[in-house]
Amino acid sequence: MALFPIHSNFERDFVIQLVPVDTEDTMDEVAEKCAHHSIDRRVRRQPGKVLRVRHHEKGTLFPRDMKVSEAGLRPTETLDILFMDE
Repeated sequence: MALFPIHSNFERDFVIQLVPVDTEDTMDEVAEKCAHHSIDRRVRRQPGKVLRVRHHEKGTLFPRDMKVSEAGLRPTETLDILFMDE
């Protein structure tokens, strides 16, 4: 377990946030940690939608149960957090 900084590019937010996550966090946990900084601040909740994490440069969605340590990310890389249908 180690602290790992990522940049959160949250859908519908105009601010990119530096968010500390843990290397053992799943992508669902990463999405929730990023949501804490955007939802009900500058972004409205989207009932019926789930949050998904996508690699900003490659455009690929990460599996929801993948851990940060398994994703091959570099510190401070940008991740897109998206609202999607379940």
